Amino acid sequence: MASEEPLPHLRPTSWAVLGLLSFGEELSGYDLKKWADWSLRFFYWAPSYSQIYGELRKLEEIGYATSRVVNKDDVRGKRLYTITPEGEQAVARWASEAPVEMPVLKHGVMLRMWLGHASDPDQLRAMLVEHREQSEKMRVRAVADAEGASHEPGWAYPEMVLRWAERYYADERDRADTMLSELDAVRAKQRRSSTAKRTTRARRSSADLRQHRA
Repeated sequence: MASEEPLPHLRPTSWAVLGLLSFGEELSGYDLKKWADWSLRFFYWAPSYSQIYGELRKLEEIGYATSRVVNKDDVRGKRLYTITPEGEQAVARWASEAPVEMPVLKHGVMLRMWLGHASDPDQLRAMLVEHREQSEKMRVRAVADAEGASHEPGWAYPEMVLRWAERYYADERDRADTMLSELDAVRAKQRRSSTAKRTTRARRSSADLRQHRA
């Protein structure tokens, strides 16, 4: 039996868009953006409209998706996209065969904390508080979206990932709380150290005094 042809080298964005189509619905670019905002953004990212339409054109070119224009009431037609059988096979293979890669963490807040010596402690604290609030908001949204997915049997796996996202953002919120406590401890230590240095400078030895009088 001949081996299957290798999968084309597509960007993760392409596989994500094809994956959205793999749930079996005919979707517009607008629909795909909304679906991405509803699910992908919690664990990957939400592509822009321009990214989505660019990937859709590419998927059509290689035969993984097809589209048709629907006109309604003489209004400008809406283009709807559907995955092809070849696209279904390809995304299934990619999901099964793609190598397991370590997640690439690009944590802007932690980069700024790492450079805390070049920043103001009050600004760092305000940044951490804002990050904590954003994490909690994402956790709440993940809970709501997971609950919505729970009513649709075809979304059992996305629901599982949304539950993971709920736990992830809860952990991120709790880590922010821990770092806020650590930041307060560091600031207290720095204040004590600064006070000790000032005291040391204020105390002069007898030799210093004699030299000053001379």
